[in-house]
Amino acid sequence: IMAVQAGRSVVFVTGNAKKLEEVIQILGDRFPYKLVSKKIDLPEYQGEPDEISIQKCKEAARQIDGPVIVEDTCLCFKALGGLPGPYIKWFLDKLKPEGLYKLLAGFEDKSAWALCTFAFSAGKDKPVQLFRGKTEGHIVEPRGPRDFGWDPCFQPDGYDKTYAELPKEVKNTISHRYRALAAMSEHFSQTNNNSPQGNKRPWSWKSLSRNYAYTCD
Repeated sequence: IMAVQAGRSVVFVTGNAKKLEEVIQILGDRFPYKLVSKKIDLPEYQGEPDEISIQKCKEAARQIDGPVIVEDTCLCFKALGGLPGPYIKWFLDKLKPEGLYKLLAGFEDKSAWALCTFAFSAGKDKPVQLFRGKTEGHIVEPRGPRDFGWDPCFQPDGYDKTYAELPKEVKNTISHRYRALAAMSEHFSQTNNNSPQGNKRPWSWKSLSRNYAYTCD
């Protein structure tokens, strides 16, 4: 694993200290670039998850005028056709975990999936690359600590504990955020290591963006 070198940093757009802590914990030493968090005001876009992520990332790159990563999280109920989806933040704010559980009171199907999308752009007017992670589970009556959003009411398949009840070291190996970060980290590492003759070639975010997957103009 290559050490972080001067200039090789990327802005992670978030004002959520818990989220930043979890991202750094999941990435560990595998991520070859320095992650710098910054809170910026982005419009509340509407649409499908990919569309929202792309728009947010483009606007963030425009404001930062440099390489950025933005994250978007969805919680999707099968019985509700995928809603709340990208609007989970507002549902959670108004209903709390108990209310999310009660939304499915009239439905037999309590299945749900958590979707995380990390979007990267090398800078203003550059393409956006998406990295997705998905974890299947069920919506249950809230259990566990209440310090991390809707975690108390989401129980991942194969476990008898909710996200909130699971030890962090377990959650961080199965979560939707973990899966998306693993995909992103792998691509960063591959691009870093595949550079001809290692560090002899001048490095730039432009060359990085050419090698990314899931490019969306």
